[in-house]
Parts: sequence; structure tokens; C-alpha cells
Amino acid sequence: METRIGLGIDFHRLTSGRRLVVGGVEIPWERGLAGHSDADVLVHAVCDALLGAAALGDIGTHFPPGEPAFKDIPSLELLARVGRLLEDAGWKPLQVDAVVVAEAPRLVPHTAHMRARMAERIGLPPAQVSVKATTSEGMGAMGRGEGMAAWAVALIGPGAAHPRT
Repeated sequence: METRIGLGIDFHRLTSGRRLVVGGVEIPWERGLAGHSDADVLVHAVCDALLGAAALGDIGTHFPPGEPAFKDIPSLELLARVGRLLEDAGWKPLQVDAVVVAEAPRLVPHTAHMRARMAERIGLPPAQVSVKATTSEGMGAMGRGEGMAAWAVALIGPGAAHPRT
């Protein structure tokens, strides 16, 4: 079976007056992530990993920032659309592994819910989606609490409509 791997990376600034949504889970906190959509840094990294594995470009190509249709859209909806793009191209997600870097708030209590929410959108069992959280130990912009970052790796394989090569 042919498999492919993709890498996704995303960064967002923290700002006042926004909800904090990470991995499709709203987390009570005084600041949220800045962006055109709900700015879910984790889901954006996962989208890019999946798109990259299928050689379908990146999240900005399919969902351009500034496009009115994507204003405040839940990133889980973008993830579901990425899943459909993969399916249309003959691929299916097999596994996702991701890590979020943030000094605060503590994300570990929310990772099981994040895994379940993202897995549901791309048709995987939660056991095939891994989410970890760490800090940058006070170093750099993430360490100063200016933002959050996420890295994701996705493994995909042939789907039902996979073109024969």
C-alpha cells in the first residue's frame, strides 16, 4: 500500500477579545488566538499536514485569509473540508500526530477532547489522532505568552477513489 507523510506548522498571536479555540475545543482563558477564522492553531497545522501529504497545497490556498466566506469559520469545518479534498483526490487519513506549544493555559486536560473532535471530522478513531502539549520553557515569543504554535504530521493512504498508477 502506498502511504504518504505530510508536515504542518502554524503560529498565531494571542489577543484580547477573542475566544481561545485549540483542537476544536473552546478553552476558558482571558485571551484567544488572532486570525480570520477562529484561528485554531492546532487544526490549521493538521490541515496543512494532510494537504501536504496529498500534495494539494496548503490551507491558505484552499481557504484564503481575508475571504469573507471564512470569517470566524470554525477550523473544524475547514478540517472536514480538507478531509473531503483528500477523498476527492483518492486519499484517506490514516494517522495524525501533533504538538501544541503554549506557556498558558494548560492544554493537557483538554487533549483527549481535542483528539476526539478532530478525529471525528476526518473519519478516524481517536486512537489514530495524537495531541501533545508542551511549553517553550519561557524562551522566545511563545515563552513570553505572545502566541501559540503547533506542529503536525499526517500519514495518508489510498482511499476508495484512489487513482491507479
